[in-house]
Amino acid sequence: MTRPPRTDRRDDYDLSVIVPCYNEAPILEQSLRDLRWIMGQTSYRWELIAIDDASRDETPRLLDGLLADRPDTRVIRHRSNIGRGGTVMEGLHLARGRYAGFLDIDLEVHARYLPSMILAMDKEGYDVATAKRVYRVPFRVDDMVRNVLSLGYRQLVRRYLHLPFEDTETGFKFFRREAIVPLLSHVESQGWFWDTEIMAAVYQAKLRVIEIPCLFVRQTIRPSTVRPWRDALGYWRAMRSFKRRMTAEGRL
Repeated sequence: MTRPPRTDRRDDYDLSVIVPCYNEAPILEQSLRDLRWIMGQTSYRWELIAIDDASRDETPRLLDGLLADRPDTRVIRHRSNIGRGGTVMEGLHLARGRYAGFLDIDLEVHARYLPSMILAMDKEGYDVATAKRVYRVPFRVDDMVRNVLSLGYRQLVRRYLHLPFEDTETGFKFFRREAIVPLLSHVESQGWFWDTEIMAAVYQAKLRVIEIPCLFVRQTIRPSTVRPWRDALGYWRAMRSFKRRMTAEGRL
């Protein structure tokens, strides 16, 4: 993967926004425009870290065109796909903001909720602010199945892993950087299960967490990379493996 020059400077920004990208060409331009407009309405000094995880479409070329020569932006390219979790962790290690986190660039949870996340940490003292998705469900069988599986997963996390959070899997999480970076070494998953692992690490570290209700609107512009039944089975296997490891280490 191509990495930017390392810097020892920290707190150059109030906020670092990490955008993991994989085959995002149909929605990338509009989503980045929305994100920049939202942040432009605030007084926060912020940076954008866009990480292309070996996309096979026009995403790398679009990132170059949309983000070139911006001093508050870094674009990183992977030569091979490492997964969403690994991509986010890389961004967190590179972040220079007091607060750092990521959002899914399809903006199914819209960037308009970002200022609320930062205010919760900056003014109310939370270490972690995440979206708790409130679904607006279209009358389509595929979407209804995915939503039911997602809600079922929430219950499984609470009852099987005994985590108190309502929505560990949301693709919209922000952290106080100094609090989250030391916990990254506890997380093994490089893929989608990373979200559950990081929230387990947050819980075990007794960080202060707020879950902010956010409307979730499914986008249909590009095909989803989620395969409900395959991914549900993968999550269950990952969860069992994770619980066995945590139990053996005395952490659950």
